[in-house]
Amino acid sequence: MNFRELLLFALVGWTAIGIVGTTVHFAKEEHAKAVQGIGWMVGVWLVYLGILLAVSLKQKQRVVAMGQPECFNSMCFTVMQVDEIAGLPLQDGRRLVRVRIGVSNRGHKRTGDDRIQAYLIDAQGRQWGEMPGLSGVRLTARVGPGDSVVSEPVFAVATDATELKLIFTQGKRQPGLLVIGDTDSLLHQRTIIPLEPVRKPKA
Repeated sequence: MNFRELLLFALVGWTAIGIVGTTVHFAKEEHAKAVQGIGWMVGVWLVYLGILLAVSLKQKQRVVAMGQPECFNSMCFTVMQVDEIAGLPLQDGRRLVRVRIGVSNRGHKRTGDDRIQAYLIDAQGRQWGEMPGLSGVRLTARVGPGDSVVSEPVFAVATDATELKLIFTQGKRQPGLLVIGDTDSLLHQRTIIPLEPVRKPKA
């Protein structure tokens, strides 16, 4: 856990204590103190959210090259290879792209990231999620300390999709939304991994 995450949890803890105190003031009919407490909590949260949004809008988009890890706490994900799968044509004409990703644990206990997911975007901003049931080992796999596994998620993309980029995210229901400077925070540009030209299947 880094300083920015600690700051958020400290703020949440302070808010919880403030709510308890405000409730006590209301119970004692100390309405002025209760209103003052609410004002402090709202004010601090507005300042915090203002800083969060300012940082999100100001920071440039982070670009990670293939072969370089992107880490979420102790779990790291490294895009190793991308290729097109032959022999599985889809009725709507899309093509299947498989991305080989190394999943490693830099922590000291066996763990995994239960929230991690990946999707692709192209030059037109179109987005494709992972095809369920085709990846084998999932990105959320639990890995021992110092160990690694390989996940191969598959994505069905349009035939005219170009300049594919992969994005890792922990989703919309997670604390990172309110962590200042986090790739998943509100209005922050997502970290992208440009994929090398997709390797065509052998004839």
